Amino acid sequence: MVCASWGRGYMMISRVCSIKNQYHGINAHLHSYWQSMGGWHSFHGNHIADLLRALRAALLPMGYTADLETSLQVRRLDQPIDDPESDVTIFDPHPIRPFLPASQNIPDANLLVLPVPEVLQEPPLSENEFAAIAIYKLVHRGRDQGTPVAWVELLSPANKGGSQDAITYREKRSHLIHSGLVFVELDYLHESGSTLGRLVNYFVRRRQSAKADAHPYRIAVIDPRPNFDEGKAYIAEFDVDQPIPTVTIPLNGDDLVAFPFDQPYQKTYTETLYGLELVDYSQLPQHFDRYSPADQARIANRMVAVLQAARDGVDLETGPFPISALSLTAALTIIEAHK
Repeated sequence: MVCASWGRGYMMISRVCSIKNQYHGINAHLHSYWQSMGGWHSFHGNHIADLLRALRAALLPMGYTADLETSLQVRRLDQPIDDPESDVTIFDPHPIRPFLPASQNIPDANLLVLPVPEVLQEPPLSENEFAAIAIYKLVHRGRDQGTPVAWVELLSPANKGGSQDAITYREKRSHLIHSGLVFVELDYLHESGSTLGRLVNYFVRRRQSAKADAHPYRIAVIDPRPNFDEGKAYIAEFDVDQPIPTVTIPLNGDDLVAFPFDQPYQKTYTETLYGLELVDYSQLPQHFDRYSPADQARIANRMVAVLQAARDGVDLETGPFPISALSLTAALTIIEAHK
């Protein structure tokens, strides 16, 4: 699909986009956008809801259920790493009007008018909570309202790295795991280091490439039973343009649920129309240099496949398409020639 959008000089330009995710697994263009421009909280809320529905469908026949709980993570309004949430957001679709000078006066003689810096004397320090998913065992009268069996967290940018929120998150995570709770952590954010130890670091800094055996995404299942010292962590790492893996989550006793994490991700991506709004396969992802050389090649080859399909008039909603094994340089040359 060729999408129209407002470009520089307020001229209409075309983008190559589609409703369907053209990547297998994580959409590198979209996740690069969120980590660069903010807005992760929108995906977080939408995807947690889809994960919950899919988990409940898998768990109820087994005698378990899942529900939303307050996440261990927080997002502070005074941190620019993400956008603040509002109850109602007003948008202006006009391409020029947002850049015109704003009116300096609101016509109401009864208003007290003060300079903004004097009104906002302190930065907002309130917290907006994310949601997590807790898995419970069902009993004969309904849900067991006791301790959950397992806990699922989808990491946000503010809760990775060395910030105070990240430290607080790791402390809360440690407390839950020490209590004997199975902990599932989804990390779809390649631009910040893993929250887990003993993993090869993918995070690119100071123009140093990620190590060859590092991976941008992971799902970790931490089972501290029968006790913390004897517990095991099962970590499924994967790369750009690879399906999100099916991961087994241990429940009570010998009960296990093999959960296909890719399906709810693709549902979120498609039904929320992120591909039409935020993705352009004719342009490299933002912060392209923050991917490993191998993942850069995967991204470039995926873009070539989409651009060639669009050129040939193929319906992009029938993708993802087979890709060639072009070198990064060769793929980038084709992409550049498309512009």
